[in-house]
Amino acid sequence: MTGVRYVEATRTYEGTDIAAVDKLNLDIGDGELLVLVGPSGSGKSTALRMLAGLEPLDAGRVEIGDRDVSNVRPRDRDIAMVFQNYALYPQLTVAENMGFALKQQGVPKEERKQRVRETARILDLEPFLERKPKALSGGQRQRVAMGRAIVRKPAVYLMDEPLSNLDAKLRVQTRTEVVELQTRLGVTTVYVTHDQVEAMTMGDRVAVLKDGVLQQCDAPGTLYHEPENLFVAGFIGSPAMNLVDAGDATPLTIGNATLSFEGAGAAAVGNGAGRVTVGFRPEALQIVEDGPLKAQIRTVEDLGPEVFVHMAVEHHGESIPLVAKMQPPFEGELGDPVRLQITGATHVFGGDGERIASTTATLH
Repeated sequence: MTGVRYVEATRTYEGTDIAAVDKLNLDIGDGELLVLVGPSGSGKSTALRMLAGLEPLDAGRVEIGDRDVSNVRPRDRDIAMVFQNYALYPQLTVAENMGFALKQQGVPKEERKQRVRETARILDLEPFLERKPKALSGGQRQRVAMGRAIVRKPAVYLMDEPLSNLDAKLRVQTRTEVVELQTRLGVTTVYVTHDQVEAMTMGDRVAVLKDGVLQQCDAPGTLYHEPENLFVAGFIGSPAMNLVDAGDATPLTIGNATLSFEGAGAAAVGNGAGRVTVGFRPEALQIVEDGPLKAQIRTVEDLGPEVFVHMAVEHHGESIPLVAKMQPPFEGELGDPVRLQITGATHVFGGDGERIASTTATLH
């Protein structure tokens, strides 16, 4: 059983007082695929490098299994890392690249060959074992880089944006392969990406980081439907959640419409929540003939099975953007006036950005 634990793990780079990773506490289960996601500068790659031993800890500790590895050399941590740039040796064949680490460890030649062949079969690389990296496509090179990690049979796999150099279609295909492979191998995997769609489709759980601080770690569905704060609400989802500063007046309003809540939402707002922000996903906002909220279409994104309608709403003296997800066919065009109604879950966030309720809301 090999899980991973970050315990108050902190890393501050020289020349700054702001921690790149600040008191990170995170438990990763044995065999789990956990994705670290966040914007540039959020600390996700630093957190991975701390686990790999490539970045020292300034405070706290990192554990692999029951062992504190905070001061253990990278080579002695029983991890294998897959990098963004593949890091293959151009002068070596695919087989030699995959078996290189085993050779360095003194694994006998016949055992090396057997393990390389087994891994190549798993990754559909058998026809390419005698080729050099320059004779491979981007997706094939990525599989070789993964094969080099798999063949070592480590306790933990670490993957740092391994798909970012692939084109969009190949990235979708390869991420499916990665998930299937990780499930089959059952090895604990920590995967870093800035792409929240990639994170949501791959992770057993997803840990969202911002400015070195863990914001929320949950199953993808929980992050989407129950974001703990405004940052997670705005970061997770494509297009992002509609977020509207509804002020602190009672009743709350959006544009020309009044907002009323049921149940927990009504109680939360009624208990003096102060200034609140209201959030609702694009699929919870619909264009309807008799909707109370007036808007104007800015652009229409017709993706085939779904249509995203981007609109402008006059709200408290300024124009704010809202997005509705509609079913095709949709005949509205740029500049058309439309009317809106909220038809799905609505989230209420307090002045500190924390979610205080998820409820049903209606515009009047």
